[in-house]
Amino acid sequence: MDERKNKYEEKTTQIEPIYDGKVISLQLEHVSLPNGNTSIREVVKHPGAVAVLAIVDNKMLVVHQYRKALERSIIEIPAGKIDPGEALEKAAKRELEEETGFIAQSLTLISSFYTSPGFADEKIYVYFTDEVLSGEMDLDDDEFLDCDQITLQQAKQYIADGDIQDAKTIFAVYAWEKYILTGTLT
Repeated sequence: MDERKNKYEEKTTQIEPIYDGKVISLQLEHVSLPNGNTSIREVVKHPGAVAVLAIVDNKMLVVHQYRKALERSIIEIPAGKIDPGEALEKAAKRELEEETGFIAQSLTLISSFYTSPGFADEKIYVYFTDEVLSGEMDLDDDEFLDCDQITLQQAKQYIADGDIQDAKTIFAVYAWEKYILTGTLT
């Protein structure tokens, strides 16, 4: 892999800001291609996100949330964007408490991954906890969701039924299954 790391690197020659929003920004990047030609890339810039696989009484905490981009509600693990300058673990604890009312006593990073590397730089960090205390939900003003607790069997059925369709939650369900079977997350 090392020899191919930057073999097809595209050199940015110009950046055109298109949109700067609350969650993302969009820019056009004019690039020089490895073969000498040029092209334009549409790039979504994102501050990064955290998500938490939280287990309470052998059940996974999930939220039912309407997603406008999908025009429907889906079931997800608690997650949200990282605030500027915020430490990853602090962001994960904050999001868990805001969306579920549960307070993580400890967190373990399972993995991180890019959500859509073909057009976005968003990287999500998925944490695990099974040590939580009950607290209070503190949703953002424009955030509406319900929190629930589901079994592994329910989670896998939701995946089969299409109620869980996002990568971070599917990843979390199978990490949880591995944890149940082997006692390890990775």
